[in-house]
Amino acid sequence: MLQAAQTIEPAAKSGSPRREPETGHVIINDVSVVFGKGDTAHLAVDQASLEIPPGEFVCILGPSGCGKSTLLNAVAGYVAPTAGSISVDGDAIDKPGPDRGMVFQQYSLFPWKTIRENVAFGPLRTGKTRSTALSTANTFLSMVGLSAFAGRYPEELSGGMKQRVGIARALANYPRVLLMDEPFGALDAQTRAMMQESLLSIWAEFRNTVLFVTHDIDEAVFLADRVVIMSAAPGKIIADLTVPLDRPRDHDIATDPEFVALKKQCIEAIRAESLRAFEMQNPEVKG
Repeated sequence: MLQAAQTIEPAAKSGSPRREPETGHVIINDVSVVFGKGDTAHLAVDQASLEIPPGEFVCILGPSGCGKSTLLNAVAGYVAPTAGSISVDGDAIDKPGPDRGMVFQQYSLFPWKTIRENVAFGPLRTGKTRSTALSTANTFLSMVGLSAFAGRYPEELSGGMKQRVGIARALANYPRVLLMDEPFGALDAQTRAMMQESLLSIWAEFRNTVLFVTHDIDEAVFLADRVVIMSAAPGKIIADLTVPLDRPRDHDIATDPEFVALKKQCIEAIRAESLRAFEMQNPEVKG
């Protein structure tokens, strides 16, 4: 297996002005999601409402099993809300579409395709010619620092490199919204930090709206414009916190007093919800 060693060139210079995006306005309106029926019905998400302006980076935090990924999958169109509605730029979401790119925690690459072919797959499915799709793949592989590995297969890449391919593949359709479900959760700390900074530099150039699910509070505060916290199941949105930190950011910002204060606020909220979830699952302990 190859090791992730090469440097990723930043996609935008730190001093460049931020372009104001015009698309990617997400509205989640009073969404509930129920799995199963009758006695086996499980309310996973309960009346969640959230508005994300074009180009904003929002992270969702919450205890395990709170419905974070379910809500993300509803925006992706993989899960149909039981109640409520979701729209992007006024278009109702009722199925997956190329306007929403998805990056999963598991790499989900086609093992029989080269890295270039994996990234070109989306453009080909949306009607692009093979030459255009491969050219698009080359562009995004260069952006994530993997041009030299375009002809390799997924099994030859390290975990961090595979996830960079996943990001390139999600961006290759130029989506209005980028959805990310704990994409760096399986990576070691050093690779994770590199991936976070790489993601921010790519986002600074494209300014897609990003909805990013994570368990990691430091990651959420470092990446986001806003941190949304969900309650223990059934998942409700209980906090929507603005991150008052300037951009661009590097990991030295973790010692900034505003970073520390917001991190503390998130920890306290999630600890309370995690304790409530534990007590709900183990009622005899509470007594």
